[in-house]
Amino acid sequence: MGRLIVVSNRVADLDKPQSASSGGLAMAMAGALREEGGIWLGWSGNSGTENLTRPELSEIDGVTIARLSLSDREIDEYYNGFANRTLWPLFHYRNDLAAYEQSFRDTYTDVNRRFAEALRDLIEPDDVIWVQDYHLIPLGRELRAMGFTNRIGFFLHIPWPAREIFITLPQHAELVWSMFAYDLIGFQSRGSLQAFIDYVSTDLNAVPSPDGAIDHFGRSLTARSYPIGIDPAEMASLALTDAGRESYERLKDVHQGRKLLVGVDRIDYSKGLPHKFAAYSSFLKSNHELHGKTSFLQIGQPSRSRVQEYQELSEHLIAEAGRINGHYGKLDWTPLHYHTQSYDRAALAGIYRAADVCLVTPLRDGMNLVAKEFVAAQEPEDPGVLILSQFAGAAEQLEDALIVNPYSDDQCAAAILCATQMPLDERKERWRNLINSVTTESLTAWKERFLCDLRGKDADGSTQPFRRWA
Repeated sequence: MGRLIVVSNRVADLDKPQSASSGGLAMAMAGALREEGGIWLGWSGNSGTENLTRPELSEIDGVTIARLSLSDREIDEYYNGFANRTLWPLFHYRNDLAAYEQSFRDTYTDVNRRFAEALRDLIEPDDVIWVQDYHLIPLGRELRAMGFTNRIGFFLHIPWPAREIFITLPQHAELVWSMFAYDLIGFQSRGSLQAFIDYVSTDLNAVPSPDGAIDHFGRSLTARSYPIGIDPAEMASLALTDAGRESYERLKDVHQGRKLLVGVDRIDYSKGLPHKFAAYSSFLKSNHELHGKTSFLQIGQPSRSRVQEYQELSEHLIAEAGRINGHYGKLDWTPLHYHTQSYDRAALAGIYRAADVCLVTPLRDGMNLVAKEFVAAQEPEDPGVLILSQFAGAAEQLEDALIVNPYSDDQCAAAILCATQMPLDERKERWRNLINSVTTESLTAWKERFLCDLRGKDADGSTQPFRRWA
């Protein structure tokens, strides 16, 4: 059994596993690599010589970390450009915000080739390569062009858009063609998988088999759904650490006697933060008798501050929070607390545990692990209520949340009222079903399912013949 090689846009800081930047991808990849041994290649986050292809190598906990520097132009056109001004808005159904510039596409291709060149001297014949996310979709094609025949898998952490949205990308056919260099492609949800199959069936006239195998361009790939999870036991234990208890107790003290609503999101237009603020405002407008009896804490984690759309969104949210507080607030009550900062995972676990209601209402999301983290951090004898957007991938699994349409202020406001008034017995029953789903579909289960399928292994560990790239 060969090593595991993970490739992602960025490499996590493995010596700071509980930092705010250590999300689901970082935790999953770190765990897989520590167990199996291998290499993690990604951008260092720094700019350097444009033509430098040899990565900087280091070792942490038996894992080889390979960091690659990018030039200022590559960062601007590959990362801030095609990845986050073209693919990100398009895949989140905001094609009105997508920038289609030739230089962005060209540099995106060039950087993917540089990643492949950086891997050239690191890959051994039996290694399995697992490529992560939309930044590196063409990487498999670049590796195949170099002659590598290793098993290569790709996982998309964001949604795959509906065909009608996807074909607005001028290079849509080329992008999908490059995906046929992979042996296995994973999507977060059944909805994203179906959207991909709709495109392949309609535009390529390819008919997938029942097990997800697709033959086209003289090549074969398998496409399946692998919903990513969390480590629920770890999140529960983080809530009981000193940092977790401190944030829990502080919130309980400050908001004593009030129902605490919590939201935790990156400041991104896909998260629906303006809609969430509008829904809370609608709730306050319709329920005067509850003024002073609820508080809403929204944590907005800074994101992509160099992109204009994100700057404008950040300014809008600050202004809207001020408007809501100015209109509804009292001398002894601030309805909406908006914090634009990041918290480490232990502090967040305590915040989740203190919350009576968690609002996870993105306009579109591949999965959204905040919903699962909130469930895992709850006190079993007095759990909070999860309000969840129907457009988050997590909604396919967490059916006992209050599922809402985030575009409807009235529906979300009604869900807030329902959540704050929900009897204990119903809260406990819903939570038991939710935690069962979170535990079953864990981070470990996600990783093992994908890698077993990529390696062609049965449940008993025996290796089966795998449809190799031709």
